Amino acid sequence: MAFNKSNFHKHTFCIFQEVVLDVLKDLKLHYKSKSGSSYYFVEVGVYRQSNHWGRAANCKWRLISDNNNKNRTKLGFANWTDFYPDNDFEKLYFIEVDFTNKSAHFNHFQSEKYSNVAILRTATETAKLLKQIRTLLEETAWTKHLKEESIAVLRKEIIDQLITTNRSFQEIKRDYL
Repeated sequence: MAFNKSNFHKHTFCIFQEVVLDVLKDLKLHYKSKSGSSYYFVEVGVYRQSNHWGRAANCKWRLISDNNNKNRTKLGFANWTDFYPDNDFEKLYFIEVDFTNKSAHFNHFQSEKYSNVAILRTATETAKLLKQIRTLLEETAWTKHLKEESIAVLRKEIIDQLITTNRSFQEIKRDYL
C-alpha cells in the first residue's frame, strides 16, 4: 500500500527523523490536529511538529531524536515510503537491540532493517517482550544463581534468544542454572 497525505494517519507505523526547525520557514502549514501537532506536506513526505511521539491516535510513530535538543516540541520528517500498515492482530513487528547503548526498540517487518532472523510478533506481544528486554538491559538482579562469568555475555545470549525464538525468559534462564 502506498501512503500519502490522505492516508498516512490511518493505522500506520513510522519512524520519523528529527530535523531542525529552520526547514519550516518556507513551508505552509497544512493541518493542525486537536492535540496540537502540526503537519507540513511535501512531495516526498511529511514534517510533523509535536510534543508527543509514540502512540498518535491509531498510529505508532517514533522519533529518532537529537539528544542535544532539550525542547519538548520536536520536528520530525518521514518519507511516504517510511510508513507501514499497522494493526493489533497481525505479526508485524520485530525487536532490535543496541547492547552498547542498552536500548531496545521495535520495528516493522517491511522496513529494510528486517533480516528474517528475529521472530515477528503482534504489537501486544512485542510491547510485552520489549518491556522485559529493557529490564534485562538495565538490571542485574536476574543474573543471581546463573552460570556465566560475564553479565554482558549472558545478557546478549539471553536477549538474542528472546528475539529469535518463541522461548520464554524462564525457559531460557533454565539453560544457565
